[in-house]
Amino acid sequence: MEPGNHTRIAEFYLLGLSENPEVQSALFGLFLSLYLVTIFGNVLIILAIVSDPTLHTPMYLFLSNLSFSDICFISATVPKMLLNIQTQSKHITYAGCITQMYFFMVFGLLDNLLLTVMAYDRFVAICHPLHYTVLMSPKLCSQLLLLAWLISILGALPESLTALRLSFCAVVEIPHYFCELPEILKLACSDTFVNNVVLYIETGIMGFLPLAGILFSYSQIVTSVLQISTAGGKYKAFSTCGSHLSVVSLFYGTCLGVYLSSTWTQASWAGVIASVLYTVVTPMMNPFIYSLRNRDMKRALNMLLRNLSSSS
Repeated sequence: MEPGNHTRIAEFYLLGLSENPEVQSALFGLFLSLYLVTIFGNVLIILAIVSDPTLHTPMYLFLSNLSFSDICFISATVPKMLLNIQTQSKHITYAGCITQMYFFMVFGLLDNLLLTVMAYDRFVAICHPLHYTVLMSPKLCSQLLLLAWLISILGALPESLTALRLSFCAVVEIPHYFCELPEILKLACSDTFVNNVVLYIETGIMGFLPLAGILFSYSQIVTSVLQISTAGGKYKAFSTCGSHLSVVSLFYGTCLGVYLSSTWTQASWAGVIASVLYTVVTPMMNPFIYSLRNRDMKRALNMLLRNLSSSS
């Protein structure tokens, strides 16, 4: 990047994952397929939950919101990448870059908080089964969802607003397929101390507290399950947590990969792969995990598909 005047530029350049036209064509087909599978899978989850009255419970209410969040999460980045490949353009406006970064953080944070709320739901169901309907009342569930959405919308503002104060050199090339805040900070010509402080504080609070809540919930779950005398009872209790644990492991595993790769060089393929796993693969896998490991979801999906096929 050549030196130039420090200014609030009108646009950035997203370099994408490859400059090779043949590789770009392959990437277009791959990411379009992954995107469509993600949309289709998560929409099916939402429709199955809405259409089956037996799934109108707190756990599936949170799951439907997680599926909607995953649709928005992947839609914040992949469509722009596909458009850039199709049009052979690398441009993204300054406003578009900040907007993309903001919504990417909103729905990434919302996924995090919804997984925490779902862990609390499993904790109440297993540790306090007799009081479950009272503790997880419709009013509380609505309040938890509203709180998760509000924290996500407001929590992403500090990082986005502080990014507006940055100045950049004449040409800004982002070595990625979307506007990721750490990459933008690396390219700023102005002082980024405040931005880095806000980034570390936000990452610490919004990353540590939800994870601590999940770990606490499961520590209580494990303690309660170990007190069950029969092996069948233990398996039944743990089986209700299997899908959620798989999603949590995938989400935090890929997040950890992105965090560790952020300290490497911009050309690190490990960092690129970690970002792809986090932004594309995780939202795509969630519907499969819940549909394959959950008997109620499989039944609801089969009923939905039969109804759709019979009506067509």
